[in-house]
Amino acid sequence: MISQMLTLYNWNNGVIMIAIFGLVCITLVGILINFMMSGKSKDDSQEIDDTTTNL
Repeated sequence: MISQMLTLYNWNNGVIMIAIFGLVCITLVGILINFMMSGKSKDDSQEIDDTTTNL
């Protein structure tokens, strides 16, 4: 009876660490998508290059 009540391992710490790791991964993917969406388009970069060569 005592051996059934004895916990050999506590899974709570592992579950919490996996949840934190998942949140960090989702946050990093969101930041990456944000950078990709807010980047300059090809037309904008060509206009900037044209103006610098005319100087």
